[in-house]
Amino acid sequence: MKFSISLFTSDRGIPPADAARAAEERGFYAFYVPEHTHIPVSRETSHPETGDETLPDDRYMRTLDPWVALATAASVTSTIKLGTSVALPAQHHPITLAKTIASLDFLSGGRVVFGAGFGWNLEEAADHGVPTKRRRAVVREYLAAMREIWTNDEAAYSGEFVAFSPCWAWPKPLQNPVPVLIGAFGNAKLFSYIAGSADGWITTPIEVDLPSSIKLLNSTWSDAGRQGSPHIVVLDTGASRGTLETWRELGVAEVLWGLPDASGTEVLQYMDKMSPIAAQLT
Repeated sequence: MKFSISLFTSDRGIPPADAARAAEERGFYAFYVPEHTHIPVSRETSHPETGDETLPDDRYMRTLDPWVALATAASVTSTIKLGTSVALPAQHHPITLAKTIASLDFLSGGRVVFGAGFGWNLEEAADHGVPTKRRRAVVREYLAAMREIWTNDEAAYSGEFVAFSPCWAWPKPLQNPVPVLIGAFGNAKLFSYIAGSADGWITTPIEVDLPSSIKLLNSTWSDAGRQGSPHIVVLDTGASRGTLETWRELGVAEVLWGLPDASGTEVLQYMDKMSPIAAQLT
């Protein structure tokens, strides 16, 4: 089991490049950042954690572009994985997003982890023209279209939400395939989606029975004829040492620790506190 770091990037606090470099120096496996293009002022959508229209953190409206943030991180690191937890592919055109991700993977030496979500904020998605009741279908098509571009010299795709005639697009990602993880609340519907369209799962802070969910994902994966095991990333908001060991026994591949919204000094102190735990349990 590996241990990684997540920074809720914003226009305050430690820059992502500094955080990623510090995480790599301390032996963490991956560095993740989130995405929100904007937050509509008037919303009816409830936040999954607060249960109403209020936000638990004002960084939602101050979030840096994830791919720009990870590019700065790539420029000062050499081994740490560079991921999103999560990006919102439905809010971008898949041709240009495929180019962005392929470029980052190429320039970073094959270190991208594409964590993708469907978007809880319906008003945000609607501003991008995403049909709110079809978000999962849109993401499925976009992922398929992007994989066509990443893997074929002449790529083409025809779907309900995206279509393009044969085209050339380089660079190709160094990784084949680029790992795609879906971040959403765990249930049978999601796990069927992951088994058909992704490589693993990023949990949410509102999971209620993680051991049962992990077992269901593994059985769904196997029943779909997928080889190996799904890559499971668990968000840790304060698990005990015993719980971490239980997760490892259940086949969790990666534990993700969120950095505090604090000064650079405090962030580094937090990583110094957590890195020995990671070293003991890796």
